[in-house]
Amino acid sequence: MKTRFTTAVVAAATAAVLLAACSGGTKAGSDGEGSKTLTLASIDQGSVEDVVKAFEKANPGVKVRYTTSGADQYQQQIRTQLSSGTAPDVMSVWPGNGNPGATQVLAKPGYLRDLSDQAWAAKMPEAIKSVAQYEGKTYTAVFGQNGIGAVYNEQAMDKAGLTAPETWTELLAFCRDAKAKGTPAFALGNQDNWVTQLVQYALVATTVYGPDRDFDQKMQDGQATFAGSAWKTALDKYLTMEKTGCFQKNPLGTNYEASQELAATGKTLGIIQGNWVIALLEGKNPQGTFTLKALPATDAPSETLIPAAAGAGYGVNAKAKNEDLALKFVNFVMSPQGMNLFVKKQGGLPSLPDTGYQADPSLAELSQFITSNRTVPFMDQLWPNAKVQQTMLSGLQEIFSDQSAPDEVLKAMDADYKAGA
Repeated sequence: MKTRFTTAVVAAATAAVLLAACSGGTKAGSDGEGSKTLTLASIDQGSVEDVVKAFEKANPGVKVRYTTSGADQYQQQIRTQLSSGTAPDVMSVWPGNGNPGATQVLAKPGYLRDLSDQAWAAKMPEAIKSVAQYEGKTYTAVFGQNGIGAVYNEQAMDKAGLTAPETWTELLAFCRDAKAKGTPAFALGNQDNWVTQLVQYALVATTVYGPDRDFDQKMQDGQATFAGSAWKTALDKYLTMEKTGCFQKNPLGTNYEASQELAATGKTLGIIQGNWVIALLEGKNPQGTFTLKALPATDAPSETLIPAAAGAGYGVNAKAKNEDLALKFVNFVMSPQGMNLFVKKQGGLPSLPDTGYQADPSLAELSQFITSNRTVPFMDQLWPNAKVQQTMLSGLQEIFSDQSAPDEVLKAMDADYKAGA
């Protein structure tokens, strides 16, 4: 997620969860020793642009070369670029171990520079630090915290005369009412496979972790499985939402970009995504107001949890052509100026305390859930390898195209999980 998902997200899903794949690699724009050109691959489309401008302004004469592309494409490219020596100086890296661009996946073969010696590394909260590290060393500069939920278009909601549901029963009624008014409840861009996980994660948070906060440890100890747990319940609810008409027609024929357009322009009442999508929706509809709410999965509002965790950050290529400038950039990202600029543009929350950041009203509920300890990590961040998530993503697409069934996908995920690191 894009996995702000981790991959998700996120980017992300990180997703994020869009990203920049620097097609020219680290050699592009590099003038050799003493060069003031930095190469960058970022998933933070819609926010990295302003951070780059601020960094260049703070460092006269410095030029940052970067491009942006989808999370799926990035994850396919970055490992190849790193292994071939054509990767950029700085790149987006997801926390944990859940996808091909995640911290532990890239740090284990030595692709990332150890950032433990940077001043901000010791200041990261333990929950974030744990997924930014590999074997006790910090490799990822995580600047923000992200959450996954239902992001509503307030103007579209007012026009439809509907309010955000707080229970599972209300959610299905909300979907039926929205459909009857000719405006589907949620946009779903399942053509991009990292998007498929977000509804599932939002439901798993409550159905799985509500009753059992120790589920991840039980998975690690071999005492629990995906197929034999409430993961099945969550997946059944996901499909119930689809059958109830909660999404627009043909989610598999809709990509992430198109799903944003639907939600931003009021052709749907919202979108189930990470908070990173808010800036993108505002970019498509500057007059719009968008608010993130928890997605209910039971009929007891007090049981609802939100997936919220460290978002994608930045790592430095261990073989960066311009290491000094690369370190300067990640340190700028982790400074109050860089961090606040990023999270403001993304509609997120900073990873470090005392940055002076005032959270956007759109994230009031997310902030409340974080403060009240009603969140769980993005699920893939604690999985033993990236294959589990890839099997889940492709499996969800196959379910939506009637080529597979929930039991088959969950059993395949169990097999990949048991394979270990």
